[in-house]
Amino acid sequence: MRNQKGFTLVELMIVVAIIGILAAIAIPQFAAYRAKGYNSAATSDLRNFKTSMEAFMADNQQYPDTIAQ
Repeated sequence: MRNQKGFTLVELMIVVAIIGILAAIAIPQFAAYRAKGYNSAATSDLRNFKTSMEAFMADNQQYPDTIAQ
């Protein structure tokens, strides 16, 4: 049996443990980056809305009464 090629159960368990540790470190970082991306998108949307309101004000000398659906 010593001449057979392949991995032992212990070697496979070590690899699975290492992958688990790396995943435990990476997943919270990924979630934080995702939340930061959502916040950046929301900030950008608000800036675009502000710009459109200022353009409307410059054209009409008043802000819109209602938002068109």
